[in-house]
Amino acid sequence: MTTTTSRNARGPAEPTAAALAALRPLPSGGATVDGGLWGHRLRVNREASVPEGLGHLREYGNVRNLEIAAGLAEGEATGPVFADSDVHKWLEAAAWEYGRAPDEGLLADILEVTRAVAGAQAPDGYLDSVPQLRGVPRYSDLPWSHEHYCAGHLVQAAVAQSRATGRHELLDVAVRLADHLVETFGDGEGQLREVDGHPVVESALVELYRETGTRAYLDLARWFVEARGTGIIEGHGKQPTYFSDRVRVREATTVEGHAVRAVYLGAGATDVAVETGDHELLAALERQYAAMVDGKQYLTGGLGSRWDGESFGDPHELPNDRAYAETCAAIGGVHWAWRLLLATGDARYADQIERLLLNGFLAGLSLGGTEYFYVNPLQLRTGAHAEEERNPAAGRRPWFGCACCPPNIMRTLSSLEGYLATVTDDALQVHQYAPGTIVADLPAGTLRVRVETEYPHDGRVTLHVEEASGGAGLALRVPGWADGATLDGARVAAGAYATVGRPLAAGDVVVLELPVVPRLTAADPRVDDARGCVAIERGPLVYALEQADQDAGAVVDDVRIDVGRPLGEEERPELLGGVVVVTATGTVQGRPATAAGDGPYRPASGPAPAAGGTVTLRAVPYHLWANRGAQAMRVWVPVA
Repeated sequence: MTTTTSRNARGPAEPTAAALAALRPLPSGGATVDGGLWGHRLRVNREASVPEGLGHLREYGNVRNLEIAAGLAEGEATGPVFADSDVHKWLEAAAWEYGRAPDEGLLADILEVTRAVAGAQAPDGYLDSVPQLRGVPRYSDLPWSHEHYCAGHLVQAAVAQSRATGRHELLDVAVRLADHLVETFGDGEGQLREVDGHPVVESALVELYRETGTRAYLDLARWFVEARGTGIIEGHGKQPTYFSDRVRVREATTVEGHAVRAVYLGAGATDVAVETGDHELLAALERQYAAMVDGKQYLTGGLGSRWDGESFGDPHELPNDRAYAETCAAIGGVHWAWRLLLATGDARYADQIERLLLNGFLAGLSLGGTEYFYVNPLQLRTGAHAEEERNPAAGRRPWFGCACCPPNIMRTLSSLEGYLATVTDDALQVHQYAPGTIVADLPAGTLRVRVETEYPHDGRVTLHVEEASGGAGLALRVPGWADGATLDGARVAAGAYATVGRPLAAGDVVVLELPVVPRLTAADPRVDDARGCVAIERGPLVYALEQADQDAGAVVDDVRIDVGRPLGEEERPELLGGVVVVTATGTVQGRPATAAGDGPYRPASGPAPAAGGTVTLRAVPYHLWANRGAQAMRVWVPVA
């Protein structure tokens, strides 16, 4: 079939004109970041993460698998069955990077890898190099084979390549693969009534529909969503909860099972709901997201509380030191929240994106951009031992045998500018704050603003209007934590959008003041690991005590915080690239004197161990911990 590119190149999610969408994404390049925290992270991603990522994918055999399948090399398949997916995620990241700033060297790498992918494709469109090379019958174990998962990431990379570079080589591959899936799966005669154990193909198929206009892709995505929870995976002898397959999507009231699978499914189902006009499904997904936030999400935005199954636990089951909170789950949470934000225009989803990006996601990447956390706990005990590579006690790692997180981080950062702002017919909405420029061409007119801010370290956001015509309006998100915020000196409500109430003209200056000051946060008492504790937040950032910053003898395992004493701030431009350190007053809890062999227990009626003297506790942003080596850390601190 003949493929066509979008009318106007955009980012990873572009609802059609007929979709249920309160807000619309900006065109690619509509928002740019050129400084501050995100400016640094985007530069490092381009200069270090993406180039080194391709080197690792070659070193670990992922690219070579495709080259062998394409007849460009000889050998046997290496790595996990889903090895192709990491190549596809890298291709997506590289495409968005090229769209941000064209570079012929990067394009040459993209096209070289694309040729290997295209060459590996079977004549009927099937493509997954590891099963092909190992002679595994197609779709013989779809709950575990990740064949649709690999297909989904390929399609997402192809859409990115089409939108960011204008080239169709990978899109043609994706269309042939999607046509194969349409022919193979469904309720029709001779078709397979199967679903993949790892969702992601749903969002990919919807986006391919948006890119090409081929309705069959949307219909198949809808079929995959509706087929979940109907006993397919359980019919293979698998436990359905892990696969988010126990309950039909439109009937589920919360998220469960493998956290990444669950949030990817939520994002894909939201895409289906908005493109098919399914209000009932969209309402169900909103309820599920709310239940996740209310009882299954960490303060950092981290998702997934169990190492066993990388899964969500029961409501309020949120252990700190054994938190899994996989980096990929935070990314999936952003994908889902973004789609719900576009659908509803509700500021709480933009708040979610901020919490997830600045805390649960960013902790997964080192300041240098070349080392990663797979797992993101909220506590690391003194003397903790890393029994495997995912354990944060080993520190961030340059790569993993299962390397789903590193290229996922790359593609998220490469497309991050697309999450900053949206438009309606008559206004620009700014959701996330970073230094740069935002341009909105609306039916009502053009609005171009220059954003100056040191956010999230400072709460002043200044927008200089460089162009304004046709009465285009401007709305700015006021985070839910920002009680006391002002817009041009007037108080505005937290947890909503503040609208500039005057016609804008070139030369105007709009100032949003957000109260970025330290505060203490308590948890629902049903969260056992945080009972009797508080956490420190400052603006949108969650803070953590790291051992390197504490007074001599103040072991973070033993400290207690005095909530009756005020919190302080220290600007430390030389520390961790420049941070504001939050200080608190605390004590060091004494340890009970017990005889050897008595264990860590004592009579409840006995005296508590005496506390030591007063100490100053120092906290740094959680996302920066372990950049000075893995060391004891905690987010939740017991109250003195």
